[in-house]
Amino acid sequence: MIRLDHREFVPRELRGAVLALGNFDGFHLGHQRVVAEAVGWAHAEGRKAIVCTFDPHPVRHFAPHIPPFRLTTLDQREELFRSAGADAMLVFHFDDALARLSAEAFVIKMLSEKIGAAGVVTGEDFTFGKDRGGDFELLASVGRRHGIAARAVGPVRSGGMTVSSSRIRDALKAGDCETAGSLLTRPFAIRSTVQHGDKRGRDIGYPTANMCMASYLRPRFGIYAVTGRILDTGQTLKGAANVGIRPQFSPPQELLEPHFFDFKGDLYGREVEVAFHHFLRPEAKFDSVDALIAQMEQDCIQARRMLG
Repeated sequence: MIRLDHREFVPRELRGAVLALGNFDGFHLGHQRVVAEAVGWAHAEGRKAIVCTFDPHPVRHFAPHIPPFRLTTLDQREELFRSAGADAMLVFHFDDALARLSAEAFVIKMLSEKIGAAGVVTGEDFTFGKDRGGDFELLASVGRRHGIAARAVGPVRSGGMTVSSSRIRDALKAGDCETAGSLLTRPFAIRSTVQHGDKRGRDIGYPTANMCMASYLRPRFGIYAVTGRILDTGQTLKGAANVGIRPQFSPPQELLEPHFFDFKGDLYGREVEVAFHHFLRPEAKFDSVDALIAQMEQDCIQARRMLG
């Protein structure tokens, strides 16, 4: 898949494409419906399909102080868009210049001139442009004058409620992996490069892969049944992971630490994606290291059982 930059003109072979326009963080059921509409429309007219996303998230630009909340990285989104049938991903690098662009100018300068779009699909509630001044009606009106057709996709509901990234974040912060996974159509997953740590897990018989959570949303701190995928080989592993600050040890350090069952290889410097399947228990501090080891043994037994 080709990754495009909004600051550059789209190559000739991709002009006249149908765009799916949104943030698409998480690429949940609702996002998938928007992209499917764009891909189907593009194929019906012999055009290319481009999924447009924003990075950093506009919220992060305007409120850099808020806690991390991302559900997917750009690399993860690119893989998901490719699997959905898109030909390219275009990244709007959200900065001051983009934030100052009016909604009408966004349609004219970006969608028409820079990208050369023939059609655009958004969610019904999508807003854009300076002060979020643009909506679907403006997109359709301005687009029509510049040769861009527009379609809107209504909300997708699950469990009697609208599917949204906020709903998924709330589920993850409550440790509800099952609800989050249902809305995402796959488990929430953190992708990171394995770092060297203090080797405490290895010393007590449970070696872990130390992973930084970067800009990802922090799920509820605790122990999870997880699977891991080593990106350079595709190997899939099962394990139990701690997410949190490791209250048993000082100083506190926020980490994702998966322990993969029966794995003997070297993961240092390799990129691993850890998928969260089930929450087992909250993070806790024990009276002794022996008590911690006994609990870890029980955690692993439970995780093995739940992962089948």
